[in-house]
Amino acid sequence: MDTSRSVRRAVIGAVTALLVLALTALAGPTATADSHRPPAADPAAIRDWNVIATDTISANLGPTRPSGQVVIWHGFVSAAVYNAVVGIQRTYAPYKWRARGPVTASPEAAAVTAAHRVLVTYFPASQASLDAAYAGSLAKIPDGRAKRQGVAFGERAAGHLIALREDDGRFAPVEFTAAPAPGVWRPTPPAHQPFIDPWLAVLRPLLLTSPAQFRPGGPPALSSARYARDVNEVKTMGAKTGSARTAQQTATALFFGGNLAAQFQAAFRDHTARHHLDIADTARLFAAANASATDAVVTAWDAKLHYGFWRPITAIQLADTDGNPATDADPQWQPLLVTPPHPDYLSGHTTVAGAVTRTLTGILGTTHLDLNVPSEITGTTRHYDEADQLNEDMINARVWAGIHFRTADVVGCQTGSRIGVWALTHYFRPLRSAGLHAVPPARPNCPSDSAS
Repeated sequence: MDTSRSVRRAVIGAVTALLVLALTALAGPTATADSHRPPAADPAAIRDWNVIATDTISANLGPTRPSGQVVIWHGFVSAAVYNAVVGIQRTYAPYKWRARGPVTASPEAAAVTAAHRVLVTYFPASQASLDAAYAGSLAKIPDGRAKRQGVAFGERAAGHLIALREDDGRFAPVEFTAAPAPGVWRPTPPAHQPFIDPWLAVLRPLLLTSPAQFRPGGPPALSSARYARDVNEVKTMGAKTGSARTAQQTATALFFGGNLAAQFQAAFRDHTARHHLDIADTARLFAAANASATDAVVTAWDAKLHYGFWRPITAIQLADTDGNPATDADPQWQPLLVTPPHPDYLSGHTTVAGAVTRTLTGILGTTHLDLNVPSEITGTTRHYDEADQLNEDMINARVWAGIHFRTADVVGCQTGSRIGVWALTHYFRPLRSAGLHAVPPARPNCPSDSAS
């Protein structure tokens, strides 16, 4: 009896061993629990479509449109791409979505599909070029189930984002109706254009609860010493001719005188490539930074519409009407750069920069940004090691350009920083241990005093 049992056990053991060997041979030497996952996805797909998005937005709005509208579309595209990628890879919490894609799906296919669908939806005039770019992107991804699943999930992610943005206030018939008076904005030379895209002030934010959530207190009173300091500084440092600016200060003013959204997109692409971020971390950086920038634009435009504060060119030319004995009128004064057609307070550039730098420092866990920022105006690139360096240059640039008071710049930066904190407190959080985390920076990114 014992001998029979022993023989049976030996036979069973041999058969089991043979089955294990057979399965191992079929699976291959690297088979794991993740053997059904596709190969690691290439994050270059996200950078490629960020370039396409930048070009498409520029083609439809114009490369130098003096409005924050450009930022909005980058926020929409980046949010959809982020959901498409992290819904498959499951490393970060999706943006206002609970859907999950199959882990076997291609994140690349999902990302390019989401970007394509959002751009075609909002810029149908560019469909032919977008379709061609999309076909080229898909051709780089091997055919098969992973690709099909990725395309399907990318369509779902884009559809969800588009549905979220229905009736969000875009292109609402908002007007600036305040009558001209001391301290009140009015169209500025040379074109005397009306307030551009005032609907941005009522646009439903991507992350915040309302456009006014972080609305700061108002600009300095016309009678205040602080206002006089602002006027006299920009009058001296921002003049087109006869300015006290150095050559380096003029170069800084010109450097940030163009399309800020395009400058930041290029810097994000360069950073994510040089630091070899994977596709989920790349999607997260673009989405968090661009969503924060979107809400910074909304917040800045809310303040512009609410306070309607006049621009330096108007304030200096009409200083004899402000009731402040410390300011003197110069009816011939002109700024270095043409004044954009919207009010001074808050500065859109510095609010966006404050939001972006605070978001990036939170994601990276350090104030060390390591950003290479290009300028199409000067044809140069500047390297920024630290967030506060970038913000200081941005604030000064708008004063030295003659188009903003320092208070509008500094308060804009501080307000943007608050938006960045909110963004990472409520969105884009890791679901498990991942390469990047939201960690508070070691020190503030913006100046604490508006005095120069």
